[in-house]
Amino acid sequence: MSDADADSSLDRATDEALALFADDRRGHHARPAERRAERPAPRGSAQAPFAYFPFDEIPVGGGVVDGGRSAGAPHRRPGPEDETAPAPAFDAFPFIDVAEDEKRARHMTADATANPHATPWPTARAVAAAAAEALPAEERPLGDALGQVLAEPLVALTDLPSFDTSAMDGWAVSGPGPWRLPPPGEQDVLAGRPGTGPLRDGHALRIATGARIPAGATAVLRSEHGEVTVQGELLASRHVSHGQDIRPRAGECRQGDRLVPAGTVVTPPLLGLAAAAGYDTLTVTRRPRVDVLVLGDELLQEGLPEGGLIRDALGPMLGPWLRALGAEPGEALRIGDDADGLYAALAASTADVVVTTGGTASGPVDHVHPTLHRLGAELLVDGVAVRPGHPMLLARLAPGRLVVGLPGNPLAAVAGLLTLAEPLLCTLTGRAADEPVRAVPVEAVSGHPADTRLVPVTYDGRGRVRPLRFHGPAMLRGLAAADALAVVPPGGAGRSAEAEMAEVVEVLGLP
Repeated sequence: MSDADADSSLDRATDEALALFADDRRGHHARPAERRAERPAPRGSAQAPFAYFPFDEIPVGGGVVDGGRSAGAPHRRPGPEDETAPAPAFDAFPFIDVAEDEKRARHMTADATANPHATPWPTARAVAAAAAEALPAEERPLGDALGQVLAEPLVALTDLPSFDTSAMDGWAVSGPGPWRLPPPGEQDVLAGRPGTGPLRDGHALRIATGARIPAGATAVLRSEHGEVTVQGELLASRHVSHGQDIRPRAGECRQGDRLVPAGTVVTPPLLGLAAAAGYDTLTVTRRPRVDVLVLGDELLQEGLPEGGLIRDALGPMLGPWLRALGAEPGEALRIGDDADGLYAALAASTADVVVTTGGTASGPVDHVHPTLHRLGAELLVDGVAVRPGHPMLLARLAPGRLVVGLPGNPLAAVAGLLTLAEPLLCTLTGRAADEPVRAVPVEAVSGHPADTRLVPVTYDGRGRVRPLRFHGPAMLRGLAAADALAVVPPGGAGRSAEAEMAEVVEVLGLP
């Protein structure tokens, strides 16, 4: 795959500026090992200082981008000069207290890395949300509607409860005690059985939870609060108030009451409420049908990586992720780097959305753009100012048929899912957009000079998030341990030593 080639021009400029930066550090600053030894760990952290370099984890002097791909300069073996003047190590760049020379490097690369054709990240999400309309409604049995969205309000078809019922096991009593009881085993009132005749004042009947309250009963005396004498009288060990432990008819709702609005996701409790309210089926928005096309000759479906091949991490991940977003994904189709195969698959697909992985850049085997042009597709988003994942795209093949092109690197592909696929599927499924969730970073987070960054983070339970290591475009280790992705604006975010208040960042939840 060659998704990293989309960064070639931007990262070449970055590498050149950072090389100057590295030269400056070699001539005027202590060696990296010495600087690391002097640097204290962040407050409140038991781990080593968080090494977080702002430009998609590009180690200075190595020309390495996107988890190990070469960019900017050809690979070479280290020479003698490298022993006397080594490039700064990755961990040499602090996550906090950014040095003045690093700030200069950012300023040097800010103009060079800006892509005038890339859509700003918030705009890209808005375009994706507006690219479609909710799909038509359908009737689904209760057991098949989980995770779909109500297309109509859920209105009670009956009173709940539909008759007065006992809330406890005990005795239905009429009037003040003591009460007379029938012979043991006679006229017990059980759930699901026809009701008995009216209960006379001063009498009682044994009753089970959920059973219909006899006419004339004024309360239910719990089993643990009553005692039966040898004479067959029922005595109460505590005062019994009128209506005690009786669930009155329509206590929860009346027939015709609106229980849940349209646009609500069907959850297990909602299914239970619908069943109690008299429903056998629900009117829900149809799930979007999604085809997944996995591109790349270098991908293995099983076994260990070998011979220049790597395991496909996206194929197993995308289906469950799309299902969690309310879609109905088909089995992933593996095409490889085959332009005609990609054309045939896109032309034949009848799905509402096609998701492709890889091939969205401009390398020699990146066929997504040429194929979309060949099909006459309309590009709605062609690149997003976000790291990782900026070569993502959104296109319309035909009315009601959309393509989301994800980069091939795993974390970059997840960035594409959250940037384009999630808001698009939210609209198609009829879901109401969630209110933005915001949190405070407990550490300063480095930012790209011009682009938004999506950083894996964990919550601490107090409205604060902590960034995680292993956040490169090709990495999933940090994401697997994350609770969310923090949306870091250009330039970075977080608390500095001089700031009176920490910045607040938006966080995107994960399935």
